[in-house]
Amino acid sequence: MVQTSRVTPTIAALDRLDALRSALGGVALPLSIAGADAARDARGAAVRQIDDYVEPRLRHLDAPLLAVVGGSTGAGKSTLVNALIGVPVTRTGVIRPTTRQPILLHSPADAAWFGSTRILPGLARVTGTVREATASRAGEDPDAAQIGSVVLVADERVPRDLAILDAPDVDSIADENRLLAAQLLAAADLWLFATTANRYADAVPWRLLDDAAARDITVGVVLNRVPPGAEGEVEADLRQMLGERGLGAAPVFVVTESPLDDRGMLPAAAVAPIRAWLAGIAGDRAERARIAGRTLAGAVSRLAVTARTVAEARDEQIVTVRDLRDTVETAYDDAAARVGDATRDGVLLRGEVLARWQDYVGTSDVFRTIESWYSRARDRVVAWLQGQPAPPVEVEHEIESGLHAVMVDEAGRAASDAWQRVRHSAVGRELTAGVDLAHPSAELSERASLLVRDWQLALMELITEQAAGKRTKARVMSLGLNVITVALMVVVFASTGGLTGGELAIAGGSAVVGQKLLETIFGEDAVRRLAAQARDDLDDRVRSLMGAEAARWDALLTPVEQGTTGDALRDAASELEAAMREAARAPEPPSRELQRSDVIEAEALDDDAEAPLEGEADEVRELERGAGSPTERDR
Repeated sequence: MVQTSRVTPTIAALDRLDALRSALGGVALPLSIAGADAARDARGAAVRQIDDYVEPRLRHLDAPLLAVVGGSTGAGKSTLVNALIGVPVTRTGVIRPTTRQPILLHSPADAAWFGSTRILPGLARVTGTVREATASRAGEDPDAAQIGSVVLVADERVPRDLAILDAPDVDSIADENRLLAAQLLAAADLWLFATTANRYADAVPWRLLDDAAARDITVGVVLNRVPPGAEGEVEADLRQMLGERGLGAAPVFVVTESPLDDRGMLPAAAVAPIRAWLAGIAGDRAERARIAGRTLAGAVSRLAVTARTVAEARDEQIVTVRDLRDTVETAYDDAAARVGDATRDGVLLRGEVLARWQDYVGTSDVFRTIESWYSRARDRVVAWLQGQPAPPVEVEHEIESGLHAVMVDEAGRAASDAWQRVRHSAVGRELTAGVDLAHPSAELSERASLLVRDWQLALMELITEQAAGKRTKARVMSLGLNVITVALMVVVFASTGGLTGGELAIAGGSAVVGQKLLETIFGEDAVRRLAAQARDDLDDRVRSLMGAEAARWDALLTPVEQGTTGDALRDAASELEAAMREAARAPEPPSRELQRSDVIEAEALDDDAEAPLEGEADEVRELERGAGSPTERDR
């Protein structure tokens, strides 16, 4: 029976890896705040490494290793690669950069592994050949337009199960070369890092070597072009520096400066130790597995660190945008509060409003009894029905006009306040570039008018609901629903806070008369409830109106708030680490053949499994045939 104990944890780890990639891809970092640029670069590099290396290596643990030769400009990387193969395959020269397209050298038996987009899926594949030429003319002609491709060269001199990739300079004068070099190094199972006797202390190489130490990747360091006689001193200094950076176990290969032959090649003996080291790794299945596992574990650990760093940057983005949103909402909340104050302090009953109401209630003669006052009020209603002027209607219009004007003015003030406060910061100015929210919306006036009308209708509904009894309903009908509504509005708005002198006396008397009218119909407690409900309803409507004006900022702020949260990113990283630990604890299958067949069987049972990449179907058929395949050789 086929053992599948390791397959299930591996598939679980792949699922967690995919979740982390989705979380990283969903992180929004649009604001130019401190650390955002670095976080965006780190996020992009992490996603590329998942695609280029971590996912394909986790899915195919037994795939051949990829050794990337990297280093600074002029470190002699291409010369080393040519010497390792024994024939000029990659171009050398004094014109920089000489390597634009990376060249991947592999054994013909491993062509299926590298011909597909299993690794480095973002790079196009170009098939190259070894031709008779000097090192200065070897390889492809440098072409900046082909920077997004990799040249595949199959050669029998490359050991099976270990490919060699000649990468661009890590400190190239061309930005695209530097970015590509970093991407290729992140996709490596092991590094062969080349430097020279006079460049080994440069900052750029050491930043990459620090990253190698953090990833726990296997590194071989080539100290190239060392003057004869200085080997011991330079090597000792380099080893000390490596030890201080946590790379003390890295092998150091010293290549003494030697004349090149007529083909531009180093003597074979100069690179014999390097060739032997790589051949030893390629020929030892256990060592290959150890290196692949170590590099994979280190890459996942580094991914988790990067994810948490990006999560912190995401948190900063959220805090910043929430501060901006609070600024906007505060401006409009203050506007709603000012409208509320205006409806409480008597301001809306100034001037014509008071005069029209006074014409109706006649507060100059305080009524002796509620009954006599009610009788006179009823008589006035009869007079209105006979065609005389209708002061309550005018009062209603005056209140509507005043309330509308207050809301429009305060919304305009809020728009200006929010705009100025947001644009006080550099982030706010960047966020608002190309838009104008300093003024209220064009629909504000119409919305405010609708608000007043809807509120008045709601008051009528309140009064109608309150007039449930026959006697109360008869009184309301005798005066008219509109009159009762105006009386309730006057009670809601009348106060002494914003009035002085004669206005104060008139407003106070007006409110008393209006309230007495309502109390005569509904009772004191009912009037108190009606007034409170009417005011609360108006406050809610005003806040809603101001909220709609503030919502115009959503188009700028919401995209920043949407996407993966910092906590979700941290959780995805922790879950991947746990899944990888579980996969590492699972026992090894009895044979490599069983491991491959188990993975194939498990993927076939997965409804969501992706279709094989181009070239991988051939790879599987080759493995099944056993014709020169890695499986047959191990067996």
